[in-house]
Formats: sequence, C-alpha cells, structure tokens
Amino acid sequence: MKIQERTGAGAGRSVAPAQPSVGDRLPTPPRERKPALAALAVLLILLGALGATTLVLRAGDRIEVIKVTKDIQPGESVGTGNTTSVMVADDSSIHYVKWEQLSLLKKLKAKSTIYAGTVVIGDMFAEGDDLPAGKASVGVALKEGQYPADIKPGDTVAVYNVDTSSSSSNKTGGTTSTSSGGLIVDNARVNTKSDDSDATISTGNLSLTLLVDQSDAAAVARAASAGAVAIVHVSGNGNGTSN
Repeated sequence: MKIQERTGAGAGRSVAPAQPSVGDRLPTPPRERKPALAALAVLLILLGALGATTLVLRAGDRIEVIKVTKDIQPGESVGTGNTTSVMVADDSSIHYVKWEQLSLLKKLKAKSTIYAGTVVIGDMFAEGDDLPAGKASVGVALKEGQYPADIKPGDTVAVYNVDTSSSSSNKTGGTTSTSSGGLIVDNARVNTKSDDSDATISTGNLSLTLLVDQSDAAAVARAASAGAVAIVHVSGNGNGTSN
C-alpha cells in the first residue's frame, strides 16, 4: 500500500529538462573569408621587400668621387687641400673622376674656374699648362715683408718694383741713378704658393706663381730676378678673377 502511494505521488511530478553539460557549446556560424584583403596584405609585403632590395642595389652602385672644396682657377691643379671625397650614384654617361684617381688628376690643369662644391668630371681638366688667352705665368721669390702674411692661391694682388734706383752709364763714363720703382701690375692673380712650409717658417722666404697679362710678364720677371718684387692685396681679392 505504501509502495503504491509513493508511486502515485511520483507520477504527478513534472520532469525537468536535461541541462547541457559544461563542455558542450552551441555551434558558431563559419567566419566570412575576405580573399581581397588577404591578397592586398601579400602585395604590401612584396612591395616592401622590393623597396628594400632596390635600396640595397642602389647603395651597391654608388662610387667615391672627387669634389672641390675651394675655388680652382684656370691653370691650377687639384690637391688634398682643395678636394674631398663624396659618394654618388654610378652613371656611365657622366665622366666622374674617382677618388682613387686623385694623384693622376693632380698632373692636369683646370680649363676654367671650378667653384667650391662642384663634383669633378674629367672634361674640366686638360694636360699641359693651358693658360687663359693673353695671360702668362711668372714665378717670383719674395722675402719677408714683401708679401702679406695671409697670401694664398686665388688672391688678387698688385705687383710693385721696390728697387728705387738703377744704374746706367753716362757719356763721361760714370754712372747715374734713375728711379725704376713703382707699380708693375695692378691686378695679378696668385696661382700657386710654395709648399715648403719649413723654409717659410725658418727664413720667411716665399715662392709664388703669378698669372699676369702677357704685356706685363717681362717687367715682372725682370723685377723678380733682381729680388725687387713686392705684392699687396687689392680689391677683388678672393673672387678668383682678374681683369
């Protein structure tokens, strides 16, 4: 009797729905794939790699060439004091002079004025002592006091004969003194300066090569041979021009 009551009481109860276990999850919808974005990402990666490769290749094609650091006048040569090396992109259509060829370039002369900052090409130089038309190159040896202490190549100077008298014979067989000093050239240009630094310091002597008009060359040479040349800076100094 008790068993039946318990059974009847249980029959009236509602059965609770089964709960899913913790490990079971509802299925998620599949993600939408975007092939266009994937292709764009791949393309960007390839472009970046290509750009890096191009930079490396360009760096490998660069060469070391000569650049002028100070103005070089016609008839002058390059040297370690007026040049430096720079890297440029190699171009077979441009006749660059490589830095390793500096010693060979020193033997050549500038055909025209080459200004500071210019990258040198072979066409700017020629063999021999090519001088501007109507000009002559004259060497002078100067003693201390006959030149400015800061004289340098490219300076514009005036040349004076400082021999105030010269002897000449007269009709009686004696000699007379006549004045021969004065201005010889008012706008010569200093082409080269002696590199003998030790001698300059110890003796004060200086050797210069001056660019003068051909008509003045003989007078400058005569005064130089007599040790009677003095030079001074004049207006236009440093611009590397002579009129």
